[in-house]
Amino acid sequence: MKPLEDRIADHVKRIPRSGIRDFFELVQGRDDVISLGVGEPDFAAPWHIREAAIFSLEKGQTSYTSNLGLLSLRECIVDYVEGQFGVRYDAKSEVLVTVGVSEALDLVCRALLNPGDEVIYHEPCYVSYNPSIALAYGVAVGVQTKVEDEFVLRAEDVAAKITDKTRMILLNFPTNPTGAVEPLEELEKIAQLAIKHDLLVVSDEIYSELLYRGDSGMERGEHISIASLPGMKERTILLHGFSKAFAMTGFRLGYSCAPHVLTEAMMKIHQYSMLCAPIMSQNAAVEALKNGAGEVEKMRRAYARRRNLLLSRFEKMGVPCFSPGGAFYAFPDIRKFGLSSKEFALRLLEEENVAVVPGDAFGPAGEGCVRACYATAYDQLEIALDRIAEFVKRL
Repeated sequence: MKPLEDRIADHVKRIPRSGIRDFFELVQGRDDVISLGVGEPDFAAPWHIREAAIFSLEKGQTSYTSNLGLLSLRECIVDYVEGQFGVRYDAKSEVLVTVGVSEALDLVCRALLNPGDEVIYHEPCYVSYNPSIALAYGVAVGVQTKVEDEFVLRAEDVAAKITDKTRMILLNFPTNPTGAVEPLEELEKIAQLAIKHDLLVVSDEIYSELLYRGDSGMERGEHISIASLPGMKERTILLHGFSKAFAMTGFRLGYSCAPHVLTEAMMKIHQYSMLCAPIMSQNAAVEALKNGAGEVEKMRRAYARRRNLLLSRFEKMGVPCFSPGGAFYAFPDIRKFGLSSKEFALRLLEEENVAVVPGDAFGPAGEGCVRACYATAYDQLEIALDRIAEFVKRL
């Protein structure tokens, strides 16, 4: 019998394990570790949202929904997206409810890429971007962003990567893992590149509600979606969901907004793979969009307070860290200590029981930094920072 390893598809063999999950596994079962690793809110989903899911079960709403999702939810999404992103979509034909944003990204890649098509994306980036492109037989083309430039994606660097095989540009702002926010002037230049070269743009805006204005960050910053720029709605696939801002990670619910032709292509795959997202989650999402804004803002302000704590403590330690404009991650620069990002993270875990994620888990451009997630209770964050300070002092 041929070894089972030889029966695995070649393109799957080439995909690495998630660096985030590797560290998550190291922490599992250890109650002495404070984790700043996995990017998950420490808040439970607000009660009224959980209650909507409970009521859905109690009412016996346990059936399939339309492949596109509940129309009532899609109508709420359309209204929310218009208010949040300044773009109006057709609820009946341009919105697809998915099992998390991860499924939406997978659908985009599988529906719109032919083998060998190139997708330009920026690094450091969320760990699934490169593999999602590869699993659809596309070619991932990374553009390095730099800590010295506050991880801004420069349009000129994007332009340098465009070839006759380029089909899409993949953006994520605010960015995981850096918390970077793209300046409007660069976003406009990237939009012009997309129009000039007739490219699609996939814009993952899952952290759009979590923005911090000014030094204190207590005021919410303004989010600008590339889909709202002139000439971009018809070539943009906007991805969003409920995991981060609404603290609904376990509900596994996301959505895409795109022109009907693209949405229909994505739905074809969705109907044969997932069929539909869970109806209980969809009913909870209706409640979240209708009545969840106040809770989202409370959580955002709590993150802003934690962000400020991290930044002030890293400054006292002498660890350079630019001020993230969004999401709930800090990406401190640890190159001065002469350790690789993986060595730094492993030693910190072993010596001080604090988990951070090595920067190279987010692509080669992340080497020299580590990701510290501040979606962790304030008191735990204080203890973790005390431990990091002791570790850094020894280094």
